[in-house]
Amino acid sequence: MTMFDGDGDIDDAATARHVDYLIRSGAHGLVAAGTSGEFISLDNEERLRVIRVILEAADGRVPVYAGTGHYSTRHTIALTQAAERLGASGAIVILPYFQKPPKPSVLTHYRSLRSATSLPIMLYNNPANSACVELSSRDVAMLAEEGTIQSVKSTFESCVPVHDLVHRCGDRLRVFYGSFQSPMEALLGGAHGWISGFLNFLTADCAALYAACARGDVAESRRIWGRLLPFKQLFTHQMLGPVNDLDIYRAGLELLGEHGGRSRLPFEPLDREQRKALEALMRQQGYLA
Repeated sequence: MTMFDGDGDIDDAATARHVDYLIRSGAHGLVAAGTSGEFISLDNEERLRVIRVILEAADGRVPVYAGTGHYSTRHTIALTQAAERLGASGAIVILPYFQKPPKPSVLTHYRSLRSATSLPIMLYNNPANSACVELSSRDVAMLAEEGTIQSVKSTFESCVPVHDLVHRCGDRLRVFYGSFQSPMEALLGGAHGWISGFLNFLTADCAALYAACARGDVAESRRIWGRLLPFKQLFTHQMLGPVNDLDIYRAGLELLGEHGGRSRLPFEPLDREQRKALEALMRQQGYLA
C-alpha cells in the first residue's frame, strides 16, 4: 500500500516503513503502485515517486515490480521505461481500463509495450476492476508463448485459470493468483505465488500459507487459511458495514503497532465501532494478546 497522510499527500517515510514491515514479515517480493497502492489516484509523476521510494526502501532485498499500466499505450510505455531506469525488477501492467478496447487492441497494447522495454512484463488480468475485456487462458498462454509476457496476475475468484495456465505453460509462465478469495486452493493447485492487497496486513501468516502449500502440507494450509479467512470475510460479506478492504488493512496494521496510514478520498478510515469490531476479531484469532 501507498501511505498517505491526513491531507492526502504521499508519506514517503511511512511508505518506506511499510516496506520494512512486509520484508520483515516474509514477503518474497513487492508491487509498487499497484491496485492496493492506489495507482488510480496517482498522477504519473506520483506513481514514479512511489516506485522510487519503494525501490530505495527495499534496497535489493526482494524484487520490486512497478505498476505501470495505464489506459493509454503511450503512457504505459513511458511509465514502464521510467520504471526500468529506476531499477524495477519488472512491470505489472493492468488491462487498459474504462474505455473497453476490443480484444485485438488489448493484445496489441501488450505487444507494443514488449517492443519498448526489456523488463519482464506481468499481465494483470483483472477484467472486473478494469472494465476491460477478459483475456482467456488461451489468450494469456499465447502472449506467453510468443514472449510478450513472462508472468500473469490472475485476478479471478476461480482457480480455473491457474490450473489451465500451469498445465499449458508450465514454468514458461509464472502464474500468480491475484485474489483473496481462494489462495489456498490456487497455491495447492500449482500457482507460483500469490499477489493481493490482503498480504499488506497479516503478511507473516500469508507467507506461511504459501510455504505450507508449496510443500504440500494440506492440513497446515487449511489451519492457516482458517485463521486468515474471517478477515477476508470482513470485506466480502461487509461485516463491518460498507467499507473498503484497504481501510481494514490500515486499521489492522495500527492495531499491530505498525503504521497504517490513510487512503486518498473517496476511501475513508474505519470509524470507532468498526475498529473495535476488528480489534475483537484480531484478539479472537490470536493476533493480539
